Amino acid sequence: MKLWRSPLAWTFAASLVLLLGVGGWLLTDPATSRSDALKTGGLAGGAIVALYALWLNDRRRRVEERRQDIERQRHELESQRAEQDRERVADERFAKAVELLGHAADQVRVGALHALAGLARSRPAYTQTVLDVLCSYLRRPFQHPRYESDLPRKTRETLAGQPDDERELQVRLTAQRLVVGLLPPAAEDGSPSYDLDLTGATLEYFDLSKRRLGDLWLRYATLYSSTSLSGTVFTGKAYFTGASTGSGRLTGVFRCKGARFEGNAWFSGTTFGELADFTNTTFAGPTTFKDAKFLKDVVLAGVSATHSLDLYRTRFEGQTDLRFSALPESVSLYNTRVQSEKDVQLPAGWKLEELRDGEVRIVAE
Repeated sequence: MKLWRSPLAWTFAASLVLLLGVGGWLLTDPATSRSDALKTGGLAGGAIVALYALWLNDRRRRVEERRQDIERQRHELESQRAEQDRERVADERFAKAVELLGHAADQVRVGALHALAGLARSRPAYTQTVLDVLCSYLRRPFQHPRYESDLPRKTRETLAGQPDDERELQVRLTAQRLVVGLLPPAAEDGSPSYDLDLTGATLEYFDLSKRRLGDLWLRYATLYSSTSLSGTVFTGKAYFTGASTGSGRLTGVFRCKGARFEGNAWFSGTTFGELADFTNTTFAGPTTFKDAKFLKDVVLAGVSATHSLDLYRTRFEGQTDLRFSALPESVSLYNTRVQSEKDVQLPAGWKLEELRDGEVRIVAE
């Protein structure tokens, strides 16, 4: 009984009925031969079989499509589960590494720093977070005997501190190198621009040369030995602002040759204790050196400042080269002072004016 309920049985039954019906109907016509009647009836019956074959093929196709859709959904679900597992493992690695940053052993802290950097390289979504953690570590208060000495720089750099100080210094230098290593090269225009918040940090031999950054905060920071920003591209804002008490100071050589500041470049209140070299740097956004002090030589030759430039109460106490390659229409030069006994190179349209107290300032002609 079940056989006669199947579509195949009904198809063959309908085909047989058409064969007999059409063939019998044509045989009643004297003009139609028996062979023609059987052939036409066979074609009618075969059409039913062909239609069934087409329906069966379409059904198989839909079943296969549903199977593939289910397989795709299963694969997507497995991929989501695998991604969730990777994220969970990454979160656990991150949490463990951050916890180990407070370990008493310096080698454990170094290992934690490398673990964080490795996580950022394998999971780019963590890069900014890892940079924030590394910068947070560098913002921790730190003192070293050579930072407090008034000896010449080369002599001061050879001074050694207590073993704990030396070990912590090596950990911090490792953190600095890892921060730089996570930043993309300046030449990669399409690469992301990460932010660094180093407000109040104590840094030594800080080298961001030829790197691409977003925002950089170095407010109240103390940079020792030497600092290099040569060839660096700042796509965001850069703040080197020092406090009015002078707690933010650049005590080492400051090299910033061929850099590009696309946003704000704020050096207000900053004290440059050694050579400051800005040769061929571009300041495309608002730029200020208000109340800044250059205690040694400064080179601004070839600098292009196209938005605005503020030299309000800036003091140049060493050899001074201010031969800018491009200047905005208006430059703030109020009480901008230089040393008369030093060699001072000025751009066209600027001149020196002696004050009553014997000091010399720069004014526009």
